[in-house]
Amino acid sequence: MKPHYKNHIVIDPNIHFGRPCVKGTRITVDAVLELVQEGIPFDRIIKEYYPDLTQEDIKACIQYAADLVRQEEIHMDVV
Repeated sequence: MKPHYKNHIVIDPNIHFGRPCVKGTRITVDAVLELVQEGIPFDRIIKEYYPDLTQEDIKACIQYAADLVRQEEIHMDVV
């Protein structure tokens, strides 16, 4: 089963040089995550910043970022 965010997040080389965006928009995932990181509530993000987004879109951005972290390989030197 594909992750939920794949219904909301797209990577298109013709939009923002291939940076991940919310499907059907030119809104980048990192722009949304910056607002979430600042503690701005989802409803305010939608109302004041990106009225084309839904709460599901914002959750998908967070899920996308979490999935990237989960997939990241960590190399540590053992002393």
